[in-house]
Amino acid sequence: MDLFKDNSFTTKKIDKGTILLSKGGFCKYAYLVIKGCLISYVMDNASKEHIIQFAPEEWIISDMDSFINNKPTCVFIKAIEDTEVILLDKIAFNNFETLSKNLIIEQSHKLIRNNISMNRRLISLLSYTAEEKYKDFLETYPTLFQRLPLKLIASYIGVTPEYLSEVRRKIANK
Repeated sequence: MDLFKDNSFTTKKIDKGTILLSKGGFCKYAYLVIKGCLISYVMDNASKEHIIQFAPEEWIISDMDSFINNKPTCVFIKAIEDTEVILLDKIAFNNFETLSKNLIIEQSHKLIRNNISMNRRLISLLSYTAEEKYKDFLETYPTLFQRLPLKLIASYIGVTPEYLSEVRRKIANK
């Protein structure tokens, strides 16, 4: 993370509740979280949020299709805690020759981790039980289960907060 600070990247403080990207907009940045937590989510026709990804410290979050291909997004990105980020614009992604080898390696590792996480997320949504989804959440985001409201975790795994409480009790009793 310190590698970015040495390369004159812009940092930004974001207040909890701030929406950084809305459906129909164009994603101008990938956000590297220094402190706090961002989420990406979509809204269904009933205006219910479906969380795609959490981005705690040292995670990158963006709508890469919108960011890279200049397409309107269907994703929202919001701060769920007071957050500090490094703004990564297209120039940072396209001018690799100006970046240090260590920075490129670090970013490659973060993007690979995000890709693995998203693949696991997709598999989880398609084939896991609620208990397995919760265990996968704990493995993917070990620092978040104590920081997040139950309703956000429930939204992420696709159950009600009441049912998630039952799942957590079941796991605790094993």
